[in-house]
Amino acid sequence: MSQSFDEITTQLKRRHRKSARLKWLSMASLGVALLFLIVFFADMLNKGLPAFQQAMVQVEVNYNEDAETMGRAALEPDIAPLVSRSFERLIPGMIRDNPDLLGTTETRWVLTNSDVDQYLKGHRNELSEDERAAIDERVENEQVEMKFNTTFFTHGDSKMAERAGIMAAAVGTIMTMLVTLAVAFPIGVMTAIYLEEFAPDNRFTQAIEININNLAAIPSILFGLLGLAVFINFFGVPRSSPMVGGLTLALMTLPVIIISTRAALRSVPDSIRQGAFAVGCSRWQVVRDHVLPLALPGIMTGSIIGLAQAMGETAPLIIVGMVAFIPDVSASFTQAATVLPAQVFTWAGEPERAFVEKTAGGILVLLAVLIFMNATAVLLRKKFERRW
Repeated sequence: MSQSFDEITTQLKRRHRKSARLKWLSMASLGVALLFLIVFFADMLNKGLPAFQQAMVQVEVNYNEDAETMGRAALEPDIAPLVSRSFERLIPGMIRDNPDLLGTTETRWVLTNSDVDQYLKGHRNELSEDERAAIDERVENEQVEMKFNTTFFTHGDSKMAERAGIMAAAVGTIMTMLVTLAVAFPIGVMTAIYLEEFAPDNRFTQAIEININNLAAIPSILFGLLGLAVFINFFGVPRSSPMVGGLTLALMTLPVIIISTRAALRSVPDSIRQGAFAVGCSRWQVVRDHVLPLALPGIMTGSIIGLAQAMGETAPLIIVGMVAFIPDVSASFTQAATVLPAQVFTWAGEPERAFVEKTAGGILVLLAVLIFMNATAVLLRKKFERRW
């Protein structure tokens, strides 16, 4: 049945209105997503940037005989309660290491405690009137300053908020990622090469492919349970160590590397393979000398993204014990260690207000590393990618 011109025009207008609504809904969804992203980053910056500053107070340290046993005795009575206990604990050791200090006095900049730090940053006030008066007087005399918080980057975790840092967690993260890379990358790449270039297309290989795709989608905490059962309980790998953490994350990263490597290998045209076979190359020579070098940019991109994903994981590492209190840097891959996400998780559960900004500061550092890794993957892809 033929339609009139008016009916066709009405239908077209209806279609255009639907297209316009879909367009505006898509733009609104994108706007909401960007709004949430802006709010998230603004909140993290607002809470985290203060963590990169630390209050320092100028005090006179009198290395007297009482200070040999009690460090607080070396400080003026009105300022001693406002100085970090970490410095007080250092004084007896300083005297033991350098007996010539005994009987002398020096002026030096030291950390304040977290209550003073939060007071100077305008946060919740936990100081008495006398303590506030003592700090305000020193602020007027320029004996109190907000300086860059090097402690945050050079020290490990501490029960004293003003002393807590990410150094031990950062080193633990690097060691864990090295184990993950050393295990997941060669196994993942070689597995992908076999499945894509050598394995016959039968039910067995199809089942393997299905399971690899399923493993890439299961909750990460299950890999933690697998790491606990296999690496700790069966093989006896030390709990809380970068070794067990790296092996557990390697299990989680393997499917991502295998899938991305297969996609990179599949993107190489068959004409490359056929040309190599035509000049007498074996299948392994074709893969090693022709296919693999051309697929390497895609393989590197997928591997970096997989490692970045593993670096941000917390759940599997909690299961294998990498949320321990680690004040010092681990000296080996079998010693107890923690990682940045687990450190942030630990700080988030602390009741002190100062740990809130430490948590946000740790998140900012972790985000910066993850953004850098993802940006590196994108740049590598753009620089080395070939279009056929």
